[in-house]
Parts: sequence; structure tokens; C-alpha cells
Amino acid sequence: MRLAVALVVGAMIAAVDNFAFDGEASPIVIVVMLLTAAAIVSAIWGRRGWMAVGVMWACVPTAHLVKHVLGLPDTLHPNTYTSILYLAVFTLCVAMVGAGFGLLTRKLARSGRHTNP
Repeated sequence: MRLAVALVVGAMIAAVDNFAFDGEASPIVIVVMLLTAAAIVSAIWGRRGWMAVGVMWACVPTAHLVKHVLGLPDTLHPNTYTSILYLAVFTLCVAMVGAGFGLLTRKLARSGRHTNP
């Protein structure tokens, strides 16, 4: 179930990246969406959500890779394998930061449950 949810969320993020406003959605929107999704997944599933975060992350650069391989127009400029690699590294960092915030939130929420007034 985790992977199915992650695939749907990742596909939604990639769809916004590639189709919203004719593919000209601000990159900050994609960053915020990926950061938030990774944080939510990690806050809910903890360390068990790492694979889901990976699937969500992979959807973003994979969409650009597929478009490049098929020769389809893309909003990534320059549309090269190097640019796609840079995008993959950057979005991986974003997903990891989001997951870290989610894990921290989960830890703080759990530690708050055990305190007595």
C-alpha cells in the first residue's frame, strides 16, 4: 500500500511539473510539493516510509528522462542527460530533507505523548 500511495503522489507531482501551466509551473512549487509529501510520509510511516519517499522522488527526474529519450519537448533547459542528473540529485536532497523533517516531527509527537502533566 505504501508504494501505491507513493507512486500516485509521485505521479501527481510529476504531472504538475510537466503539465500545469503548459509545463511552466514554478520549480519552487515542485520543491514544496516534494518536500511536503516526503515529510508527511515520514511523519506517518517513520523509517518504514523510506522506500515510499524514494518512489515519490524518482517520479520527478524519471518523467524528464522519459521525455528526453522519446524526443518529446520538455521545459528542462538545457534538456540533456547532465541536466536530468542535476535535477535528480537536487530533488533527492529535497526529498531527504523532507523525510528528515517528517522523522523529527514523528519523534517529537511521540515523545510528547509520554509526558505526564
